[in-house]
This record gives sequence, C-alpha cells and structure tokens, in this order.
Amino acid sequence: MTVTSYPAASAYHPQLLTGRVIVVTGAARGQGLAEARALAACGAQVVLTDLAEVGEQAAAELPGAEFVRHDVASESDWATVIEVARRRTGRIDALINNAGVAAPGGLLTLELDQYRRVIDVNQTGALLGMRAVAPAMIEAGGGSIVNVCSTAGLTGTRGILSYSAAKWALRGMTKSVAAELAGHRIRVNAICPGRIDTELLTDASRHDPEIARKVPLARIGQPDEVAALAIYLVSDLSQFCTGADFVIDGGQTAFLP
Repeated sequence: MTVTSYPAASAYHPQLLTGRVIVVTGAARGQGLAEARALAACGAQVVLTDLAEVGEQAAAELPGAEFVRHDVASESDWATVIEVARRRTGRIDALINNAGVAAPGGLLTLELDQYRRVIDVNQTGALLGMRAVAPAMIEAGGGSIVNVCSTAGLTGTRGILSYSAAKWALRGMTKSVAAELAGHRIRVNAICPGRIDTELLTDASRHDPEIARKVPLARIGQPDEVAALAIYLVSDLSQFCTGADFVIDGGQTAFLP
C-alpha cells in the first residue's frame, strides 16, 4: 500500500490558532518539530523547547516562534519556559508535552539509572509541565494540554519496560488532571501514537516489511499525521474532548490477536 500525501502546512487553516501561545517540548526534531510547524501554519505563536540546540534554528524558520533550551525534568527550567511564553501575550493557551526518551531493557536487564532517566523525562517532565502551565491557563479562563503517550502505554510491550511504565503512568495522570482542571475549562488529553517515522525508529525498522504487515493500514505513520491530531486537540474543534486517549496507530492495537 502506497500513501503519497500527508497533512502539510498548506492543509491547515492559517487563522485556526491565530494569536494563541503554545508550548511544545522536545520540538527540535521529529514529531515535536512537525507539531511546531503545523501550529505555526495555523497562526500560533510557538515556544519550542528542547535540550538540543538545533531547536534554535528550527524556531528561526517559523514565524513568531522562539526556542528555549529546556530540561523537562527541571522545575527551574520550566519556570523559564513559562516566563518566555507569557512575555508574548501574558497567557499560555496550550501545552504539548512531547519530549520523551527510551531505553532498551526488560525486568532482568534494565539498568536502574536508565529507568530513572526515562521516568524523569517521560513522566515527571510531563507532570512538571502540567503544573507549570496550569496557573496561567486558570487565569486565562481555559486552555488545552496534550500529553504525547504511546501505544506502549496501552498494551504490554516487551523489551522497553521503562518506556512502557512511563507511558502508562502518563495516561493515568492525563485522566486525573483532566478531572481536576475541567472546572477551569482546561482540557487534558493524550495522544497514543504507534510506530511513527521518527529518529526513535532504526533504519531497519523503518523499512522492515514485517513491521508494516502488522499494521492494518500496512505502513508506519508519519510525524505530520500526529501533528494534525495535535492541532485538533489544541483548537476549538475539540472543545468537548477531555481525559481521552486518542490512538493513532493505523489500527494496530484495535486488531491485536
């Protein structure tokens, strides 16, 4: 099966998010960068954050964007991000907790320091992000938080215990925070991608026909397709959606044996 087109900047409504300030973590490359580009194409002012300095170049290419070097596991770094974002309009309209790392290893082989780092970034980092933006969103009368989880947080996944544990926890936090902040008109949702063509995939995995055959749509996903879902969730198009898992995996988890 060949797919020749994916959502591109030209497909988005240029006024859908005009004037909104949106923070995207892990935005220097891959899925986060695709999200930042899509948000900018819809008129948003995007604050890209990442540990990788190449994020500065990425931000320079997007109208109204700014880059902040940022360790999501650091509370002080989050305070800096909030300060930069609020300098623009005095508010923060949305946060996409995209930053994530992975480490191989199961129960008997996983290094404890690797486990702790994955939890720090994927789980604690998202927690700190939600806690950092919530006061500004409460003050503004609403907002949207999108936590990028994974299908590894929906099913048992062999060989990536720390990653799976963090993503299961993030889904749980998403639902708890959604219930807590609903009265403030702050929506909190989770995106659960399956296999997406980013730097987390090896070249072998990217071109392995066996992997594609396990997906009902017979291919791996593209970062722009995840970005399109993120656009929906941060925009007014999804005003009645909160506490939900939005799976984007080509149907793979729907048809597990």
